Amino acid sequence: MRALLAVPIIALCTLAFGAAAVVGGLCDRSGRLGRGLARSWARIILRALGVRVEVAGSENVPPGPAVYAANHGSALDIPILFGYLPVDFRIIHKRSLYFIPILGWALYLGGHIGIDRAKAFRARKSLGAAAERIRRGTSVAVFPEGTRSPDGRVRPFKRGSFVLAAEAEVPVVPVSLLGVKRVVPHGIRTLRPGTVQLTIHPAIPLAGRPQDAEALAEEVRRIVGGGEA
Repeated sequence: MRALLAVPIIALCTLAFGAAAVVGGLCDRSGRLGRGLARSWARIILRALGVRVEVAGSENVPPGPAVYAANHGSALDIPILFGYLPVDFRIIHKRSLYFIPILGWALYLGGHIGIDRAKAFRARKSLGAAAERIRRGTSVAVFPEGTRSPDGRVRPFKRGSFVLAAEAEVPVVPVSLLGVKRVVPHGIRTLRPGTVQLTIHPAIPLAGRPQDAEALAEEVRRIVGGGEA
């Protein structure tokens, strides 16, 4: 019932904050204004749904850019990261999202990183440009599982995010989202107001480390999946 009552609030907030992010992005090309708006949007939505977020491990945030790798089991994961990950970060998304009115424009003007996956050459070129953005100081948040886990178990991580981190020569920070499945066990329609935890683990530096993306992906997956999702 609470989820149904919150739907109009979520829709209006998304529209209002999306439009504000578009206007803000035209005025502030650094993306910081859009990031602040995204944080407010996410916190309002979570509050409307009765979801409280506890953050642990903020002291593990490294100085400078990094790739933050989180598990993915719910539609709430994105607002949880936007609302409570204490970092100025951008997300990596399909470039085709740019064509969606308001959402796509906000992503583009907010400095989020679009990857063109249509063809191998263009995908490789997009990843190279993304690595350069990160190297120059832009942190990113990724979900290496690719799609949501249906049962909360952390599935194998794909290697692409870790190849990106290695190319950018920045650390990887494992992030665990715990308790999300207790709040939304079978999607937003089964919402049970409650508390989830965002845990930031110590960063894994890549300087001087052999570039074995598969081994790094498995190491990060084990850290992220150390608790119940």
